[in-house]
Amino acid sequence: MHFHLTEEQAAIQDAVRGTLADTWPIERLHAFADGDADFDRDSWQALMTLGLGGILLPDSGMGLLEAALVCEVAGEAAAAGPLIGQLLAVAAASASDKAGSHVDALVNGERVATVVHGGSAFVPCARAADLFLIVDRDAGVRLVPAGEGVTIEAVKASDRSRPVSKVEIADGAGDTLFAADDPMTARLADAALVLVAADALGGAQKVAAMSVAYAKEREQFGQPIGRFQALKHQLAHMALDVEPARALVWYAAYAWDVALPDTPRAAAMAKAHLCDIYVRTARAAVAAHGGIGYTWEYGLHYWFRRAMFDRAWLGSPAEHRARAATLAGW
Repeated sequence: MHFHLTEEQAAIQDAVRGTLADTWPIERLHAFADGDADFDRDSWQALMTLGLGGILLPDSGMGLLEAALVCEVAGEAAAAGPLIGQLLAVAAASASDKAGSHVDALVNGERVATVVHGGSAFVPCARAADLFLIVDRDAGVRLVPAGEGVTIEAVKASDRSRPVSKVEIADGAGDTLFAADDPMTARLADAALVLVAADALGGAQKVAAMSVAYAKEREQFGQPIGRFQALKHQLAHMALDVEPARALVWYAAYAWDVALPDTPRAAAMAKAHLCDIYVRTARAAVAAHGGIGYTWEYGLHYWFRRAMFDRAWLGSPAEHRARAATLAGW
């Protein structure tokens, strides 16, 4: 058993981090948040050029762990684009005999897919999506082209890095890829939870790192505020929250890749725990920054708002903890 990333996995994260540093700096995020679009084509295409769209192809030699590592870096950068939906759509389309015609266009990013939790939901990047992947444990998995029984209502989104719209999809629209009792339906639903947890891990790491860096440079009474004991304790608590949680995400992804019996419970616990940690760490980061943490210009609020959306998306932590308890026979 390996407890650290391989050189190849670390290289994937480095490549994604470098690409986002070039194409998605904070100035670009500010401009995007101030605009009306819900999708940034340039940063998206740069990521797709790296070959990320093909991670969950059956013959890629990679799996959900590598996909989670990519989503972790995307969360760290507060990247725009429905990366989670794209990865899941490739996995679903490549495993079904009804959607093979979409695979190549999804892999290279030519077609954009976003994920929908049920037939009516708030969906990231819906106005830019070509395909909607509905993943519903009780109703199965459908792939619906834009415009085919799809109603999109723009809303004022809290998460300004991945603006959402209210989407309603008519019953029977699109193709049913997997029935509710097909094992692939449960696997895709579990994979979605793990990838949201990975996004939350990356975001929590980012706000904790921002807080540490600020504590080293901001001075009061002639010394960095990081020397004050109360703030030291606050930063330590943030680190103690975030660092152990990394193993939970990695294990849940590994369990999915090798189909361990406790995969559903590990996915539920990862989603519940990481999203709670993300919100808690983001709140602590705002407090650690003081007044500047509340300003639009500084940008910390992008991660705070993303944390709130991750927490609610695909079910609340309470919902998934209850499901994990049921799966454990409690």
